[in-house]
Amino acid sequence: MIETLPPEATEAMIGRWATSSQGEGPPVILIHGLGMNRHMWQWQWDALTPHFETVAYDLMGHGESDKPERRYEMSDFVDQVIDVMDGYGFGHCALVGFSLGGMIARAVALKCPERITALGILHSAHDRTQEERDAIMIRVNQARKDGPAATIEAALERWFTPGFLANNPEMMDLIRRWVRSNSKAVYPESYRVLAEGDAEIAKGLETITCPALVLTAEEDYGNSPDMSRRIAGAMPNAHAEILPGLRHMALAEDPDAIIKWLLPFLKHVLIELADD
Repeated sequence: MIETLPPEATEAMIGRWATSSQGEGPPVILIHGLGMNRHMWQWQWDALTPHFETVAYDLMGHGESDKPERRYEMSDFVDQVIDVMDGYGFGHCALVGFSLGGMIARAVALKCPERITALGILHSAHDRTQEERDAIMIRVNQARKDGPAATIEAALERWFTPGFLANNPEMMDLIRRWVRSNSKAVYPESYRVLAEGDAEIAKGLETITCPALVLTAEEDYGNSPDMSRRIAGAMPNAHAEILPGLRHMALAEDPDAIIKWLLPFLKHVLIELADD
């Protein structure tokens, strides 16, 4: 099982943030999900880098990036994206975010819409009910008490279809290692932002006018098809796609299912429309 992005990728520290980059063309920044790191984009990397200057980075509190031990806010993650954009000299770029990363991407587009050329919002929550939020806060408090490993086994069942989970032990071990490597002191802070941040960004989506692809899986119950359709419905230039028969980590279980929609979308918006 490959644990990192390919060796051709260039690694760099942008201030306090660990990044990897490869390719030439319109810039695209990839934002990973809670508990993961930039290497989770390995399953889409080879499809994107021939067409785009592709950058992945470790979220604050994750991977090799800085891990301040304090309360985290959505604004911290937004400022981090802007740091990465500025560090690479991107006046504007596309953002592709997974789960928490999809929330961060929307928050960046709300703060500085003039800098975002397109959004890929993958498996990301929107405007949860109080019951849905309370269920996540139970897991936040479990992680605060017992550490990141306390939630991983139940997460794997939510993230992968049963057959794939049973037949791919090496990938499951990789995901376990990634999650367990998180700091007990800061992981719950990021988890709380995931639990609460969807409410913060639910209003104002109609002001995000860049083209957007909103994608989730049919069996991603925490980041549901209904949520994706509501996100797309609120944004004037967005459309939703639903992947049949997959769950939250479709980008690892069936990378082609993601690329089938993501690559043509980015090529159309960033290359074809730009040439018109």
